[in-house]
Amino acid sequence: MTAPLFSGKGRRTAAALGAVSAGLLVLSACGSKPTPLATVTVGTTTVTSEAACQGGDGKGLSNEKLQECIEGLKTSKTVKYSPGTTLRIGVEPEVVEDGKKWIAALDGQPITDQSNKTYRSFPGVDFFGTGGQGEPAKSRKISIIQFSDKGPSKGKAEAVWNFKLQRDDS
Repeated sequence: MTAPLFSGKGRRTAAALGAVSAGLLVLSACGSKPTPLATVTVGTTTVTSEAACQGGDGKGLSNEKLQECIEGLKTSKTVKYSPGTTLRIGVEPEVVEDGKKWIAALDGQPITDQSNKTYRSFPGVDFFGTGGQGEPAKSRKISIIQFSDKGPSKGKAEAVWNFKLQRDDS
């Protein structure tokens, strides 16, 4: 017969210490803070999303990464939009803190100047207008791009939120 390495009390103590250690490890993995939210509202429909891309190194996004974020298919939220309806875009206050600003872009082309406000409204704009040049698109991508005016990321994009406007002809 072999003798146990630990007594009953020792095993329980070791198990408890192991459980506490595992719990702390899980909690430390969850320590990353979620990105601020951006919101797009059309009529009574609101969609909210976290950033699709974020420059976490404090240096901002490289131009290549920014293009990838804007052009990529990382659009997670869709909102139906009828031409002429008011479109509203909002960002959490964290997006404009510490000298940061944002712009809105439609299919990668800026449609606003840089702003340090948390809200913009576009009443009666037809985002699907073609100016008589062919068939209107069935969807367009709205990107919200955060920029910094300070530090190592000055003038560079720091985060991108993407939304899809789906044309609603009903």
